[in-house]
Amino acid sequence: MKAPRQSYRPIGFTLLELVISMLLLTIIVGMVFGVARTSLALGNTIVQTQNEEMENQAFFELLGQRFAALPGNTRFDMKVEDSGNRYLSDLTLQNVPMSFTWGGQERIAKAVQISTVKKRSGFLDIVLRYYENEILEGSESTFGSSALSKEPFAEIVLLQDVAYFEWRLLDVRTMEWQYDWDVKGRLPLQIELTMAIGAKGEEIRHVFWLPPKQNPEVFMRQIGQGVNPAAGGQSDQPGIPIQPPGIQVPTPGGVPQGGKP
Repeated sequence: MKAPRQSYRPIGFTLLELVISMLLLTIIVGMVFGVARTSLALGNTIVQTQNEEMENQAFFELLGQRFAALPGNTRFDMKVEDSGNRYLSDLTLQNVPMSFTWGGQERIAKAVQISTVKKRSGFLDIVLRYYENEILEGSESTFGSSALSKEPFAEIVLLQDVAYFEWRLLDVRTMEWQYDWDVKGRLPLQIELTMAIGAKGEEIRHVFWLPPKQNPEVFMRQIGQGVNPAAGGQSDQPGIPIQPPGIQVPTPGGVPQGGKP
């Protein structure tokens, strides 16, 4: 008696099963790569935004420290030019000597300037310039010294691709906002900066306070004249008031101070 014949099924996948498996694998891999690419782009955007915020914060901190440390005899000058679709400005601070190393050499800057430079793209660069000599008109070093260089010996780009960069200055005497400043011997009370970076950048507005400070030259002059600045301008000599210029104040003996009997 013959044994029954056994039927054998081939081991493995058919061509149709392989095609379907490869198609499913391709779809899954594509989805994984798509999610990874989206996550990477989102991560890069977040990192770029954080870097821009840190850069802006560092810029404002630099300006805040610079303005807060201004001495009372600082020459503050603001020039604004309308270039059509952008306002270009030069903010100059003089009598604020700073020593630092530039190019391996010790240098001293007697004036610094924050300037807006227009680029071909239409955006602005914010440049910090250092000058070895005084550059404002009417300075002591400018009389008979035209040979002195008024070119900056160092430049640092603080911000790039700025859409607009505008200053406003608050005059403490009139309490009015101004867009330029050429008042000698006086600093503004507040400085307001409005700016935006990039074509779609959000507007950023920051206000800096400049607390009133006494001019050190006036302080030393008062000390030389025997005036106690801490006592509100009173004389160190008891019984003798401070006479205003051009006015003779009688002394107890009846002789005008500074005059003849």
